[in-house]
Amino acid sequence: MDSPTPQVQPVILAIDGDAIGVLGIIQALRRRYSADYEIRSAASGQAALQLLRDMRDNGRAVVLLLCAQSLPDMSGIEFFVRANPLHPRAKRALLIDWSDRFTAEPIFHTFALGQIDGYTTRPAALDDQPDERFHEFVTDLLREWSRVNRPAFQVVQIIGEEWAPRSHELRDLFARNGIPYGFYDVHSEDGQTLLQNAGALDGPLPVLIFLDNRVMVNPANEAIADAFGVNTRLENFAYDVIIVGAGPAGLSAAVYGASEGLHTIVIESRAIGGQAGTSSLIRNYLGFPRGISGAALAARAYEQAWFFGAHFYFMRQAAALRSTGQHYVVVLDDGTELLGRTVILAMGAAYRHLDLPHLNTLVGSGVFYGAAVTEAKAMQGKEVFVVGGGNAAGQAAVYLSKFASRVTMLVRGDSLTDTMSDYLMNDIVTCGNIEVCCNVEIAACYGEHRLEGLMVRDMATGEETAVSGSALFILIGASPHTQWLPETILCDENGYVITGQDLLGDGRYSANWPLTRMPRPFETSLPGVFAVGDLRHRSVKRVASAVGEGSVTISQVHEYLQELKTTGA
Repeated sequence: MDSPTPQVQPVILAIDGDAIGVLGIIQALRRRYSADYEIRSAASGQAALQLLRDMRDNGRAVVLLLCAQSLPDMSGIEFFVRANPLHPRAKRALLIDWSDRFTAEPIFHTFALGQIDGYTTRPAALDDQPDERFHEFVTDLLREWSRVNRPAFQVVQIIGEEWAPRSHELRDLFARNGIPYGFYDVHSEDGQTLLQNAGALDGPLPVLIFLDNRVMVNPANEAIADAFGVNTRLENFAYDVIIVGAGPAGLSAAVYGASEGLHTIVIESRAIGGQAGTSSLIRNYLGFPRGISGAALAARAYEQAWFFGAHFYFMRQAAALRSTGQHYVVVLDDGTELLGRTVILAMGAAYRHLDLPHLNTLVGSGVFYGAAVTEAKAMQGKEVFVVGGGNAAGQAAVYLSKFASRVTMLVRGDSLTDTMSDYLMNDIVTCGNIEVCCNVEIAACYGEHRLEGLMVRDMATGEETAVSGSALFILIGASPHTQWLPETILCDENGYVITGQDLLGDGRYSANWPLTRMPRPFETSLPGVFAVGDLRHRSVKRVASAVGEGSVTISQVHEYLQELKTTGA
């Protein structure tokens, strides 16, 4: 049944004990995918496992496993559990029939444990009409696998020191903004060839080579954004709404604001998606049953807002906010001033830093705040550590486990139960190379030019243990980006912006609020300035909540703008 194909092709393997059923699957797959993938089949779980062992030993990549639930020698679920260690990066999907009423419970169970990536019905056996529903499902999985495992089309090539902090910063910047890039170590043959061809052997590093052969030597982030042409021309008039921050809340506000005809501009200092953009897989966001990465979700939202006419200004940080009486002025760190009738603060929060001697000197050189998606490929076969017990830490650990030989989670709490979603805890349990250590903290780190190991302290006994490792990913809560705000915007003791009804309980509110009406739900202590998402006092730290706040706030912006018209301002 299987025909020889080039050995370089990754493999799609279909497993089904029904000879007629597997023939239909193979025919459907070959008609659509045989130019790029080798299509293989097996009639039993044991035969498929042997094929997977042989392909692993021969260095063959397996992209997708499609397996029926009923096999002659084992269940499809048992097969996936046994196959995962052989090819942990392969996508896994259960094949079912429309008439099968007994698969719901095992599907829910295995999906909750992270043992499958989804399920689909067998392709319809119609010679003249391809089953596009089946192919849409398969194509989505192939796209997800290729994004991580296949060399991508490179819009920009980066040549630099592999473990230099600036090299990491640029990799993270391009990855989170969805710009295809290639990184080449300066000491490699490819790196030297690229530098020579670009006439930049003397650096300074890093050197960027663009698709059109432009060369930039150690450029600032602002220069990179300008070179890509992503920043729209700033207008001289007053924008209806200035949104500071392009995380889920800011992007949602941009989509709804621009779609409703408001002149909208979004200021972003780093990357679309904010902290959520670093999440490898968000599985509990509405409408994405198999999950979606934070970066992919942010890219879709950015494109949606851009289509509606929202303006974006990247790599510029808001530095000050002041009122002119009728309008607000947002001052950027390059001195640019933007005039707006309303402002939505959506800067989010950044991962809190560990206060340890020597640690911050290794940031970007084995120590990373977030960035698991960006650096995962470089962790192939290495031992790594993840600090934190929340959802972000759990997502990072699961994603890193597909590349690293071992992932150790260091958690200060007694367990993950109170801080992590149940589905993530199940994912961690099913990963054979993740260890969770509770009631521990990092006492010290060591390494001269890059991280080499840690000193881990048992918080109950005080005993300290030295452990070696290649990387440390820190995801331990967040602090809001509100230091630049004026004192007239009231914040709580931790720097989170107070809004709506919560202002009424603050003694500073009555002395500063200038209007007779009450503040609107997401309005700050400055009328017409709103706060949404993670930086807001008592906000729910979830992507869906931030998206909801961003969209709802636009209705309050409309109300405020109508209020300005009524008063003649």
